[in-house]
Amino acid sequence: MALKATIFKVDLQLADMDRQYYQEHALTIARHPSETDERMMVRVLAFARHASESLVFSKGLWDVDEPDLWEKDLTGAINLWVEVGQPDEKRILKACGRAAQVVVYCYSSTSHIWWAQISNKVARARNLTVINLPAATSLALSKQAQRNMQLQCTIQDGQIWMTANDETVQVDLTTLQG
Repeated sequence: MALKATIFKVDLQLADMDRQYYQEHALTIARHPSETDERMMVRVLAFARHASESLVFSKGLWDVDEPDLWEKDLTGAINLWVEVGQPDEKRILKACGRAAQVVVYCYSSTSHIWWAQISNKVARARNLTVINLPAATSLALSKQAQRNMQLQCTIQDGQIWMTANDETVQVDLTTLQG
């Protein structure tokens, strides 16, 4: 018998002062059986950073041809492709060929090793941004994970704060490329 996804409901209140985007999003997230709370919360963070009315969670781990998040225009063209984790260079370059912009969020303590191995291979991709999230921060975010979450995200001057249950995590991102 196949394992089923675990459903999480997230009420995300977003105040992105850098983009002048203030919105509340009611998100339903299907967490793949092999996905950790840490990875799921990095997906939520990525959603918050790129939030728009047309940004959606895709099949992600369920379908190897889809990213974790994407934004398509009305013609079906992919404007934004977001990957979470450490995808291989072939997947990244394929995404760069299909989307106007590709963003990869890496977050583990081994991200520097992964990046050292593939950075030269993806350097020519002009529409690629690679962002590193410190492992301690992603672990702190994972502690906020609950089946029903009330999250507040504030973004100002490149700084990000995620708050749940009166616990705030300051998120400091490092851009590796882009």
